[in-house]
Amino acid sequence: MTVVGADGRARPTWAATDPLLRHYYDTEWGMPVRDERGLYERICLEGFQAGLSWATILRKRPAFRAAFADFDPDVVAGFGDDDVERLMRDPGIVRNRRKIAATIGNARATVALRDDGGLARLVWSFRPEETPRPSTQADVPTVSAESTALSKALRQRGFAFVGPTTMHALMEAVGILDTHLVDSHRRGSSGVWPA
Repeated sequence: MTVVGADGRARPTWAATDPLLRHYYDTEWGMPVRDERGLYERICLEGFQAGLSWATILRKRPAFRAAFADFDPDVVAGFGDDDVERLMRDPGIVRNRRKIAATIGNARATVALRDDGGLARLVWSFRPEETPRPSTQADVPTVSAESTALSKALRQRGFAFVGPTTMHALMEAVGILDTHLVDSHRRGSSGVWPA
């Protein structure tokens, strides 16, 4: 079920009240991301989100971008122990040593993937033949065969914090899946899937 806002647009409840989440939903969530840096950033942010709210990550996103060189994989791949300690002291980000180490490791894995077609090619290769058509939030799946396979493929290539549920959220966020509710004003807006 969606909530119709003062602007007359129907959104899921999670995007209906918080202005930051509403803007993210209206302008970014579910739109195709096909570039290496964009996908690397979103994989890392989805990993940082594990156990936290997405609103927390969005509020910290500018600080994450500053801390991780605007998610430039080439720069972050060169981070060492001093950078980890610097990041652990940065109050603007989520200071979790394992997630910070995963972000650095994921940068190295992203760079290594270039010899095998690149991150975008790999991630988008898991696009399913169909996308869900949820009527209510309860109808929205949180994992799929494709997200499980993507998780396995990324782990085999050295990525961390890329579990099946996290990768399902990534696939929704970057337009590989369209899990907008069928009565949402955003349903079908990605151009990847029909409304």
